[in-house]
Amino acid sequence: PVSVTMAQNPDILAGIEGPAVREGFAAESQDLLENARGKLLAKRLDMIVANDITEADSGFGVDTNRAVILTADGEVQRLPLTSKQELAHRVLEFVEGLLTAKGG
Repeated sequence: PVSVTMAQNPDILAGIEGPAVREGFAAESQDLLENARGKLLAKRLDMIVANDITEADSGFGVDTNRAVILTADGEVQRLPLTSKQELAHRVLEFVEGLLTAKGG
């Protein structure tokens, strides 16, 4: 038999302080919005990008993603199926908007 010993890593994201935009990602296989919102609140994030990994054209092993951005103030923005590179640009633009709103 094989034995694997695991140790819990510290939650670096939850410990960040200061005038930054705290962003997280959630790859979910069920209850996409509910689970992502729970992570958003638990980690005190400004936003989280949620991805339903059960979709064949979104998630792991493909070049496209369909994501939902949730913010701490309750905004929910569903993004269409797009390349992962384009999604990264859209997420950065969203972060930039939050930074501007914070006066950063």
